[in-house]
Amino acid sequence: MKALDRKLLRDLRLMWSQALTIALVVASGIGGFLTSLSAVDSLALARDRFYADGRFADVFASVKRAPDALIEPLRALPGVAEVQTSIEQVVRVQMPGSADPIIGQLIGLDLRRPRSLNRVTLSGGRMLAAGRSDGTLEVLASEGFAQARGLKPGAELRALVNGRQRTLRVVGTALSPEFIFAGLWGMPDQRGFGVFWLDQEALAAAYDMRGAFNRVAVRLAPGASETAAIDALGRTLERYGGRTVNGRAEQTSHAMLDNEIKEQRVLGTVLPAIFLGVAAFLLNVVVARLIATQREQIAALKALGYPNRRIGQHYLEMVLVIVSVGLLLGLLLGDRLGTMFTGLYAEFFHFPSFEHRIAPQLVVTSAAITVATAVLGTLNAILATVRLAPAEAMRPPAPGQYRRTLAERLGIQAMPPALRMIVRNMERRPLRSALSIGGVAAAVAIVVLGNFFRDAIEVIVDSQFRVAMRSDVAVWLIEPGDDAMRHAFARLPGVVQVESTRFVPVNLIHGARRERSLIRGYAGRAELYRVIDADNHETLLEGRGLVLTDRLAAKLGVQVGETVLVEVLEGRARTLALPVGATVREMMGLNAYMDRETLNRLLGDGDLSSGYVLGLEPGSEDRFLAASQQQPRIAGAFSKATMLRNMEEISARNVRIMSTILTAFATVIAVGVVYNNARIALAERGWELASLRVLGFTRAEVSALLLGELALVIALALPLGMALGWGLTHLITTLLQSDQFFFPAVIRARTYAWATIVVLVAGLASALIVRRRIDRLDLVAVLKTRE
Repeated sequence: MKALDRKLLRDLRLMWSQALTIALVVASGIGGFLTSLSAVDSLALARDRFYADGRFADVFASVKRAPDALIEPLRALPGVAEVQTSIEQVVRVQMPGSADPIIGQLIGLDLRRPRSLNRVTLSGGRMLAAGRSDGTLEVLASEGFAQARGLKPGAELRALVNGRQRTLRVVGTALSPEFIFAGLWGMPDQRGFGVFWLDQEALAAAYDMRGAFNRVAVRLAPGASETAAIDALGRTLERYGGRTVNGRAEQTSHAMLDNEIKEQRVLGTVLPAIFLGVAAFLLNVVVARLIATQREQIAALKALGYPNRRIGQHYLEMVLVIVSVGLLLGLLLGDRLGTMFTGLYAEFFHFPSFEHRIAPQLVVTSAAITVATAVLGTLNAILATVRLAPAEAMRPPAPGQYRRTLAERLGIQAMPPALRMIVRNMERRPLRSALSIGGVAAAVAIVVLGNFFRDAIEVIVDSQFRVAMRSDVAVWLIEPGDDAMRHAFARLPGVVQVESTRFVPVNLIHGARRERSLIRGYAGRAELYRVIDADNHETLLEGRGLVLTDRLAAKLGVQVGETVLVEVLEGRARTLALPVGATVREMMGLNAYMDRETLNRLLGDGDLSSGYVLGLEPGSEDRFLAASQQQPRIAGAFSKATMLRNMEEISARNVRIMSTILTAFATVIAVGVVYNNARIALAERGWELASLRVLGFTRAEVSALLLGELALVIALALPLGMALGWGLTHLITTLLQSDQFFFPAVIRARTYAWATIVVLVAGLASALIVRRRIDRLDLVAVLKTRE
């Protein structure tokens, strides 16, 4: 073994604790990078594989009823490669022993020939058989719903199929690329929404749809224009009530999956950059201090003939050893956490095969980032020292220039001697002090960010489910009907208040811009469902005209007072010119609102409603839901309490996992910064501290001089870290914003308090370790100085 190699091992052994803390910070950055990106890469790979194997369609359309004879004309449209038609219906489902409202989507399968698009993959049980003579319908249940409800082959449910109660017997579970994510209205509630595939002949007979279809899926030819194909399909299907044609981007499952991938790519890039920046700072400080203490050794090496390049390589090798340990730990951490995240994804997104994998390019990228961190963090310190002439390196460093502190120059004299010494020492090294404060502030910011998601979700739930939605239950009808039905609902058990709603699918057009939306007609002065902005302020619909969410208005390029053309996609073809009366900043969706009575008057269809929101007596929800099952015109029911309970169970656990991981990472940063600064300060000021001990200072008084500097660093870092966390939170929420959703940048006082506690505990633990080293100082050895 060469002499420099032996020196390298000896140095690493002597500074093992500092090297370990730096390696852990590097591991946190690399682990976070690999966790997020490997999990989303695994998700994207499973998605792409399933889309290819299941032949996922490119365009989707719904019609009221179209004859099978239309299939050939659809295939002949420009850009269309394949056409898949089916019969689909939304029904109410009941589970034995449960009063929870469940929405089921029935999809017919032709048992004589396999599907060409959106293929169904059996994941458990057996395939369907022909319809039974006793009226029982054999079904395949979507895997997510079956898992959430604990359904096994042989389980039976009840469904209201075209006004008639039918038994659904589960014979197996299945998957489809069309329902990788299957939740009601895009909500992560798989207990309240299930997909059921059954014999198409039986479904057609139940709805008198033999020789017809109401759902179309299209696969486009390579290079075909999606926009042109959608326009052609819309024109062809219009006479059959099929003016709502969507591309893949608007398909609910794909949109949710794509949005999750985009969000995690943002988090997997921003957060690791902070960790690795702190690691670079720590490496610079530690290596600079080590080199400064080895000036005589460097001079001796030069005198013995070692070139500058070899000496610089020696110190760079030491840095690479430290970060290589961090890289290995980060790879292990990333693999474990990535596997855990993949398991969490598997609860929401369902594939035939979904396994965690770390792509080789991610490992290579991680290694490159690690080496770059090591080189950039230490190159300046190494170059500055190896360029010293041997004679200069043999001399001790020039003593620091002492001067009055800034506080003293400003006239602040009432400062204890110990505090004056601490402030002077920090002013002597302004860059190091600033970076130390910045490192601890970064730890505070990461804890704030990790717990912000909990605050944001609580605000969203409170705003949407308690402030905006004051109703207990919402029901919607198979088709819009006379609002006089409101009186029938008012007589159902437990109902104390009823408000009518009218939802109308439309195209909103302003200039050359066009957006698909839904005009939601509520009461002008609603009490059970109010339009609430992100600041919990209500926007009344009465006398407002058309009210748009701010993001929808921005996409249309429309201002308040301007006119929007509205193509009505329900009933007969109509185009209305409506003024925009207001915009509202909402957290969910691209929504349009109107006073229901005004909307009905403009449409000219009479006083129609498509649903109702109801306020119930406490404890009467089960009785109401049971009674509403006897109303054949009700297509579905939504229980606020049930959905809220199901969502909170999922979100609370996932947010707890996220905040725990980020808090652990932040603790590593705080310990790394505080402990390394303390050790370096102890090495640099050991002579001073030993001298004070000889002069009669107690151990506590000597420790206060050193640890007081750490306390001041933490005290300055806490408010800075809170401000940094606020800024980082706003940056993340801006980057994560999408058409479907945005997180409100709300940070509650408890989050700041928790971040403060985490950093204080980390600082205290580091201080106790350093205090033990101060107490064990060998005064004789420390007081030996170079002359």
